[in-house]
Amino acid sequence: MSLLFAIVGPTATGKSSLALELCQVHNGEIINADSRQVYRYMDIGTAKPTAEERALVPHHLVDVVEPDEDFSLALYQKKALEAVEDIGRRGKTPFLVGGSGLYIWALLEGWRIPPVPPDIALRQELEARARIEGIETLYQKLKQTDPVAAERIDPRNVRRVIRALEVSRQGTLFSELQVKKPFADSVIIGLTTDRASLYQRIDARVDDMIEKGLVAEVERLEARGYGFDLPSMSGLGYRQIGKFLQGETDLPAATQQIKFDTHGFARHQYNWFRLKDKRINWFELGGNTNEAIHRFIQKFVVK
Repeated sequence: MSLLFAIVGPTATGKSSLALELCQVHNGEIINADSRQVYRYMDIGTAKPTAEERALVPHHLVDVVEPDEDFSLALYQKKALEAVEDIGRRGKTPFLVGGSGLYIWALLEGWRIPPVPPDIALRQELEARARIEGIETLYQKLKQTDPVAAERIDPRNVRRVIRALEVSRQGTLFSELQVKKPFADSVIIGLTTDRASLYQRIDARVDDMIEKGLVAEVERLEARGYGFDLPSMSGLGYRQIGKFLQGETDLPAATQQIKFDTHGFARHQYNWFRLKDKRINWFELGGNTNEAIHRFIQKFVVK
Protein backbone atom coordinates (compact mmCIF):
# COMPACT_ATOMS: atom_id res chain seq x y z
CA MET A 1 0.00 0.00 0.00
CA SER A 2 1.23 3.52 -0.81
CA LEU A 3 2.44 5.97 1.78
CA LEU A 4 -0.53 8.12 2.74
CA PHE A 5 -0.09 11.84 3.44
CA ALA A 6 -2.78 13.42 5.59
CA ILE A 7 -3.25 17.19 5.76
CA VAL A 8 -5.23 18.22 8.83
CA GLY A 9 -6.02 21.25 10.96
CA PRO A 10 -8.81 23.73 11.62
CA THR A 11 -11.00 25.20 8.92
CA ALA A 12 -9.72 28.02 6.69
CA THR A 13 -6.03 27.22 7.13
CA GLY A 14 -5.51 26.43 3.44
CA LYS A 15 -5.44 22.63 3.54
CA SER A 16 -7.11 22.21 0.15
CA SER A 17 -4.92 24.69 -1.71
CA LEU A 18 -1.80 23.14 -0.19
CA ALA A 19 -2.96 19.68 -1.21
CA LEU A 20 -3.55 20.81 -4.79
CA GLU A 21 -0.03 22.17 -4.95
CA LEU A 22 1.54 19.07 -3.41
CA CYS A 23 -0.41 16.68 -5.63
CA GLN A 24 0.77 18.40 -8.78
CA VAL A 25 4.38 18.09 -7.65
CA HIS A 26 4.22 14.59 -6.20
CA ASN A 27 1.83 12.84 -8.62
CA GLY A 28 -0.92 12.76 -6.04
CA GLU A 29 -4.68 12.43 -5.77
CA ILE A 30 -6.92 13.84 -3.03
CA ILE A 31 -9.23 11.88 -0.74
CA ASN A 32 -11.78 14.18 0.84
CA ALA A 33 -12.06 14.11 4.64
CA ASP A 34 -14.69 16.83 5.00
CA SER A 35 -18.02 15.44 6.19
CA ARG A 36 -20.03 18.03 4.22
CA GLN A 37 -18.29 17.81 0.86
CA VAL A 38 -19.69 14.31 0.34
CA TYR A 39 -23.10 15.91 -0.44
CA ARG A 40 -24.05 16.95 -3.96
CA TYR A 41 -25.22 20.51 -4.73
CA MET A 42 -23.59 21.85 -1.55
CA ASP A 43 -20.60 23.61 -3.06
CA ILE A 44 -20.14 27.15 -1.81
CA GLY A 45 -21.00 26.58 1.83
CA THR A 46 -18.66 23.59 2.10
CA ALA A 47 -15.77 25.30 0.27
CA LYS A 48 -15.82 22.36 -2.12
CA PRO A 49 -13.03 22.22 -4.74
CA THR A 50 -14.11 23.79 -8.01
CA ALA A 51 -14.51 21.94 -11.29
CA GLU A 52 -11.24 23.51 -12.44
CA GLU A 53 -9.42 22.27 -9.34
CA ARG A 54 -10.85 18.78 -9.76
CA ALA A 55 -9.69 18.81 -13.36
CA LEU A 56 -6.15 19.58 -12.17
CA VAL A 57 -6.09 16.84 -9.53
CA PRO A 58 -8.48 13.88 -9.14
CA HIS A 59 -10.62 14.09 -5.99
CA HIS A 60 -12.25 11.11 -4.26
CA LEU A 61 -15.31 11.07 -1.96
CA VAL A 62 -16.67 14.39 -3.19
CA ASP A 63 -20.31 14.55 -4.37
CA VAL A 64 -21.09 10.93 -3.51
CA VAL A 65 -24.57 11.19 -1.92
CA GLU A 66 -27.71 13.32 -2.13
CA PRO A 67 -28.31 15.79 0.72
CA ASP A 68 -31.16 13.64 2.06
CA GLU A 69 -29.14 10.39 2.03
CA ASP A 70 -27.35 9.00 5.05
CA PHE A 71 -23.58 8.71 4.91
CA SER A 72 -22.19 6.80 7.86
CA LEU A 73 -18.74 6.78 9.37
CA ALA A 74 -18.41 3.10 8.54
CA LEU A 75 -19.19 3.77 4.88
CA TYR A 76 -16.70 6.63 4.77
CA GLN A 77 -13.98 4.46 6.30
CA LYS A 78 -14.64 1.70 3.75
CA LYS A 79 -14.69 4.00 0.72
CA ALA A 80 -11.65 5.99 1.85
CA LEU A 81 -9.60 2.84 2.31
CA GLU A 82 -10.68 1.63 -1.13
CA ALA A 83 -9.57 4.98 -2.58
CA VAL A 84 -6.16 4.75 -0.88
CA GLU A 85 -5.63 1.26 -2.31
CA ASP A 86 -6.82 2.27 -5.79
CA ILE A 87 -4.54 5.32 -5.92
CA GLY A 88 -1.58 3.23 -4.79
CA ARG A 89 -2.23 0.51 -7.37
CA ARG A 90 -1.99 3.13 -10.08
CA GLY A 91 1.38 4.29 -8.81
CA LYS A 92 0.14 7.60 -7.44
CA THR A 93 0.33 9.20 -3.99
CA PRO A 94 -2.82 9.52 -1.84
CA PHE A 95 -3.40 12.74 0.11
CA LEU A 96 -6.12 12.63 2.77
CA VAL A 97 -7.35 16.21 3.19
CA GLY A 98 -9.92 17.74 5.50
CA GLY A 99 -10.94 18.91 8.93
CA SER A 100 -13.37 16.20 10.03
CA GLY A 101 -11.46 14.54 12.83
CA LEU A 102 -13.90 11.66 13.03
CA TYR A 103 -13.22 10.74 9.39
CA ILE A 104 -9.46 11.29 9.63
CA TRP A 105 -8.85 9.15 12.70
CA ALA A 106 -11.34 6.44 11.74
CA LEU A 107 -9.14 5.78 8.71
CA LEU A 108 -5.69 6.42 10.18
CA GLU A 109 -6.33 4.55 13.44
CA GLY A 110 -8.29 1.74 11.83
CA TRP A 111 -11.31 2.10 14.10
CA ARG A 112 -13.63 -0.83 14.60
CA ILE A 113 -17.04 0.73 14.06
CA PRO A 114 -19.47 -0.92 16.51
CA PRO A 115 -22.14 -2.99 14.73
CA VAL A 116 -25.00 -1.11 16.34
CA PRO A 117 -28.00 -0.84 13.98
CA PRO A 118 -30.05 2.37 13.96
CA ASP A 119 -32.78 2.55 16.60
CA ILE A 120 -35.31 4.74 14.79
CA ALA A 121 -37.73 4.98 17.71
CA LEU A 122 -34.96 6.07 20.08
CA ARG A 123 -33.64 8.59 17.58
CA GLN A 124 -37.07 10.14 17.19
CA GLU A 125 -37.48 10.28 20.96
CA LEU A 126 -34.10 11.97 21.44
CA GLU A 127 -34.67 14.36 18.52
CA ALA A 128 -37.94 15.42 20.12
CA ARG A 129 -36.17 16.00 23.44
CA ALA A 130 -33.52 18.09 21.68
CA ARG A 131 -36.20 20.27 20.09
CA ILE A 132 -38.13 20.74 23.34
CA GLU A 133 -35.39 20.80 25.98
CA GLY A 134 -32.41 21.79 23.86
CA ILE A 135 -29.38 19.81 22.73
CA GLU A 136 -27.54 20.72 25.94
CA THR A 137 -29.81 18.33 27.86
CA LEU A 138 -28.76 15.41 25.67
CA TYR A 139 -25.13 16.49 25.75
CA GLN A 140 -25.14 16.50 29.56
CA LYS A 141 -26.61 13.00 29.50
CA LEU A 142 -23.81 11.90 27.19
CA LYS A 143 -21.22 13.44 29.55
CA GLN A 144 -22.63 11.24 32.30
CA THR A 145 -22.88 8.12 30.12
CA ASP A 146 -19.66 8.40 28.11
CA PRO A 147 -17.51 11.40 29.14
CA VAL A 148 -14.71 10.42 26.75
CA ALA A 149 -17.08 10.56 23.77
CA ALA A 150 -18.59 13.84 25.02
CA GLU A 151 -15.14 15.42 25.09
CA ARG A 152 -14.64 14.64 21.42
CA ILE A 153 -18.10 15.50 20.07
CA ASP A 154 -19.19 19.04 19.23
CA PRO A 155 -22.10 19.79 21.62
CA ARG A 156 -23.97 21.41 18.72
CA ASN A 157 -23.80 18.28 16.56
CA VAL A 158 -27.24 16.88 17.41
CA ARG A 159 -26.88 13.91 15.09
CA ARG A 160 -23.56 12.80 16.55
CA VAL A 161 -24.68 13.26 20.18
CA ILE A 162 -27.79 11.17 19.50
CA ARG A 163 -25.75 8.46 17.77
CA ALA A 164 -23.40 8.26 20.77
CA LEU A 165 -26.36 7.88 23.14
CA GLU A 166 -27.90 5.32 20.79
CA VAL A 167 -24.73 3.22 20.79
CA SER A 168 -24.33 3.40 24.58
CA ARG A 169 -27.99 2.42 25.07
CA GLN A 170 -27.20 -0.87 23.32
CA GLY A 171 -24.30 -1.75 25.58
CA THR A 172 -21.24 -0.34 23.79
CA LEU A 173 -19.67 2.96 24.76
CA PHE A 174 -19.29 5.19 21.71
CA SER A 175 -15.75 6.02 22.82
CA GLU A 176 -14.86 2.34 22.61
CA LEU A 177 -14.31 2.49 18.88
CA GLN A 178 -11.29 0.30 19.39
CA VAL A 179 -8.18 0.63 17.33
CA LYS A 180 -8.09 -2.47 15.16
CA LYS A 181 -5.20 -1.87 12.81
CA PRO A 182 -3.62 1.59 12.65
CA PHE A 183 -2.72 2.78 9.19
CA ALA A 184 0.98 1.95 9.25
CA ASP A 185 2.30 3.99 6.35
CA SER A 186 1.09 7.53 6.91
CA VAL A 187 2.59 10.97 7.45
CA ILE A 188 0.36 13.60 9.06
CA ILE A 189 0.88 17.29 8.32
CA GLY A 190 -0.97 19.88 10.40
CA LEU A 191 -1.61 23.52 9.51
CA THR A 192 -2.11 26.02 12.31
CA THR A 193 -1.94 29.71 13.14
CA ASP A 194 -2.70 31.98 16.06
CA ARG A 195 -6.33 32.44 17.02
CA ALA A 196 -6.68 36.05 15.85
CA SER A 197 -5.30 35.21 12.41
CA LEU A 198 -7.46 32.11 12.18
CA TYR A 199 -10.60 34.11 12.94
CA GLN A 200 -9.64 36.68 10.30
CA ARG A 201 -9.20 33.93 7.72
CA ILE A 202 -12.55 32.41 8.66
CA ASP A 203 -14.35 35.76 8.45
CA ALA A 204 -12.83 36.53 5.05
CA ARG A 205 -13.89 33.13 3.74
CA VAL A 206 -17.46 33.58 4.99
CA ASP A 207 -17.66 36.97 3.28
CA ASP A 208 -16.37 35.34 0.09
CA MET A 209 -19.01 32.61 0.32
CA ILE A 210 -21.77 35.22 0.62
CA GLU A 211 -20.34 37.11 -2.35
CA LYS A 212 -20.14 33.93 -4.44
CA GLY A 213 -23.83 33.17 -3.89
CA LEU A 214 -24.32 31.10 -0.75
CA VAL A 215 -27.86 32.47 -0.31
CA ALA A 216 -28.83 31.40 -3.83
CA GLU A 217 -27.27 27.97 -3.25
CA VAL A 218 -29.38 27.42 -0.13
CA GLU A 219 -32.48 28.63 -2.00
CA ARG A 220 -31.82 26.07 -4.75
CA LEU A 221 -31.42 23.29 -2.20
CA GLU A 222 -34.69 24.24 -0.53
CA ALA A 223 -36.39 24.36 -3.93
CA ARG A 224 -35.18 20.80 -4.59
CA GLY A 225 -37.06 19.72 -1.48
CA TYR A 226 -34.17 19.47 0.96
CA GLY A 227 -35.55 20.70 4.27
CA PHE A 228 -33.58 22.42 6.99
CA ASP A 229 -34.25 19.47 9.32
CA LEU A 230 -31.84 17.29 7.32
CA PRO A 231 -28.41 16.66 8.88
CA SER A 232 -26.75 17.98 5.71
CA MET A 233 -28.72 21.23 5.89
CA SER A 234 -27.84 21.76 9.55
CA GLY A 235 -24.20 22.39 8.69
CA LEU A 236 -22.35 25.67 9.07
CA GLY A 237 -23.66 28.27 6.65
CA TYR A 238 -26.75 26.36 5.60
CA ARG A 239 -28.44 26.47 8.99
CA GLN A 240 -27.86 30.21 9.44
CA ILE A 241 -28.88 31.15 5.88
CA GLY A 242 -31.95 28.95 6.32
CA LYS A 243 -33.04 31.13 9.24
CA PHE A 244 -32.59 34.19 7.05
CA LEU A 245 -34.69 32.67 4.26
CA GLN A 246 -37.38 31.77 6.79
CA GLY A 247 -37.53 35.37 7.96
CA GLU A 248 -36.07 34.70 11.41
CA THR A 249 -33.12 37.06 10.94
CA ASP A 250 -31.57 39.42 8.40
CA LEU A 251 -28.61 38.64 6.17
CA PRO A 252 -25.96 40.66 8.06
CA ALA A 253 -26.93 38.93 11.31
CA ALA A 254 -26.95 35.51 9.62
CA THR A 255 -23.51 36.18 8.14
CA GLN A 256 -22.14 37.23 11.50
CA GLN A 257 -23.61 34.12 13.08
CA ILE A 258 -21.86 31.92 10.52
CA LYS A 259 -18.57 33.56 11.45
CA PHE A 260 -19.18 33.18 15.17
CA ASP A 261 -20.23 29.54 14.88
CA THR A 262 -17.29 28.74 12.61
CA HIS A 263 -14.92 30.22 15.20
CA GLY A 264 -16.38 27.75 17.70
CA PHE A 265 -16.10 24.89 15.24
CA ALA A 266 -12.41 25.70 14.65
CA ARG A 267 -11.76 25.62 18.38
CA HIS A 268 -13.46 22.25 18.57
CA GLN A 269 -11.29 20.91 15.76
CA TYR A 270 -8.27 21.32 18.03
CA ASN A 271 -9.84 18.66 20.25
CA TRP A 272 -9.35 16.28 17.35
CA PHE A 273 -6.01 17.65 16.15
CA ARG A 274 -4.05 18.54 19.26
CA LEU A 275 -0.92 20.63 18.95
CA LYS A 276 0.82 18.28 21.41
CA ASP A 277 -0.02 15.19 19.34
CA LYS A 278 3.40 13.83 18.35
CA ARG A 279 1.93 12.04 15.34
CA ILE A 280 1.14 15.37 13.68
CA ASN A 281 3.93 17.38 12.08
CA TRP A 282 2.67 20.94 12.65
CA PHE A 283 3.50 23.89 10.42
CA GLU A 284 2.68 27.47 11.37
CA LEU A 285 1.15 29.48 8.52
CA GLY A 286 3.53 32.08 7.14
CA GLY A 287 5.41 33.26 4.09
CA ASN A 288 7.42 30.08 3.51
CA THR A 289 5.07 27.45 4.95
CA ASN A 290 4.41 25.65 1.67
CA GLU A 291 8.11 25.60 0.80
CA ALA A 292 8.92 24.07 4.19
CA ILE A 293 6.25 21.41 3.71
CA HIS A 294 7.57 20.59 0.25
CA ARG A 295 11.02 20.03 1.75
CA PHE A 296 9.53 17.93 4.54
CA ILE A 297 7.57 15.69 2.15
CA GLN A 298 10.57 15.27 -0.11
CA LYS A 299 12.21 13.16 2.61
CA PHE A 300 9.48 10.54 2.22
CA VAL A 301 9.10 10.53 -1.57
CA VAL A 302 10.90 7.72 -3.34
CA LYS A 303 12.52 8.89 -6.54
